[in-house]
Amino acid sequence: MRTAIALVTRDLRVRDNPALALACANAERVVPLFVRDPTMPGGAVRWRFLDECLADLRGSLRDRGGDLVIRHGDVVAETLRLAGEVDATLVTVAGDVSSLARRRERRLAEECETHRIELVVTPGVTVVPPGALRPAGGAASYRVFTPYWRAWTAATWRDVAPTPRRLTLPPGLDPGPLPPPGETPGAAASARSAVGGEAAARRTLRAFLPHLSGYAQEHDVLASPGTSRLSPYLRFGCLSPRELAGVAAGSEEFVRQLCWRDFFYQVTAAFPRINRDPLRPGGDVWRADDAAFAAWRDGRTGVPVVDAGMRQLAAEGWMHNRARMITAAFLTKHLGLDWRLGAGVFFDLLLDGDVPNNYGNWQWVAGTGNDTRPYRRFNPIRQAYRFDPDGDYVRRYVPELSVVDGPAVHEPWRLGRDLRYPPPLRGPAPAAWLPD
Repeated sequence: MRTAIALVTRDLRVRDNPALALACANAERVVPLFVRDPTMPGGAVRWRFLDECLADLRGSLRDRGGDLVIRHGDVVAETLRLAGEVDATLVTVAGDVSSLARRRERRLAEECETHRIELVVTPGVTVVPPGALRPAGGAASYRVFTPYWRAWTAATWRDVAPTPRRLTLPPGLDPGPLPPPGETPGAAASARSAVGGEAAARRTLRAFLPHLSGYAQEHDVLASPGTSRLSPYLRFGCLSPRELAGVAAGSEEFVRQLCWRDFFYQVTAAFPRINRDPLRPGGDVWRADDAAFAAWRDGRTGVPVVDAGMRQLAAEGWMHNRARMITAAFLTKHLGLDWRLGAGVFFDLLLDGDVPNNYGNWQWVAGTGNDTRPYRRFNPIRQAYRFDPDGDYVRRYVPELSVVDGPAVHEPWRLGRDLRYPPPLRGPAPAAWLPD
């Protein structure tokens, strides 16, 4: 009787999970495995969300007669140790593109070959696999979005993988514990924070679908419910991007956002140091100003829309996409601070923080990445008047300004002292802000 391990990494779901479906189709006994690696990058709020995702997935698998096996430590070592325990001859895993994921995949391939275990790497993290589309001329990836969008929309998407009805574990296997509720680091999250798991993802999707027809008009309005709030679920794979693209096919603007996500994945596959090095080296000189950086990080710059965005991030582990562009542009183009500093804050605090989208978008805003207009600037006050016309978004997250009526809330406010900036300095960002 053949046994397979379905190694779960960025696909915490049972629906349209190609790695899980492949294991079920090729083995009588299937062991879904998640290895809780303590070196996983990200802040406490992401650990809390992750453990909610794992608990939800475990419940779904138990409903189907199986279980989610939890181990702690190095992913490759624990996978091979479990394979020896259950005599597994097949390991399936979803392919990924970050440097960390690619090193893990190479090590896993080497160890599986040594132990004569078949390893199959499946799609599933994106709609179109990162290496499936190549520009004419042989370049490793598309560097401009519009040609990629044309190729992406013309591509044939894979079929949605079947959801397993029943799973059988090897007898006597200890599934291992999850942290008890409330003991997860960061468990004391804001009531506004998203709840992890596939069930929560699908509830969020159902709540968003009535707004899909108005997405093109509403998704940039800061105080509007017109955004999907699905990005954390895509980041952890609680929701399949391929399935979502099919469900949302009637809204070109929404599907275009999924294409942007795929775009940065294929860029990262070709340029894995996207979180460290500029895609478009231009001799940028970044200022060194700890006080300005701290004011930006803590939402105390005196520019209301910037402060609202950063406070939303701290409170919810999420920020409206328009606010992300405004806050990132303010740090890089107005304060003149290194994009890697801001990207590091986002990466730590965002539930949806991943290497391709976080660092790809930061480089786009900073003018070091894939933007064809690297010198574009966002006027934060003008953006605020346009996308928060009544000031509701700012008043929601900056309570000090709740007494200011109407759009006048967007005018800069004073914090009791002026920030004074020293002359620009040249130098690299601190290594602590460069997660692998």
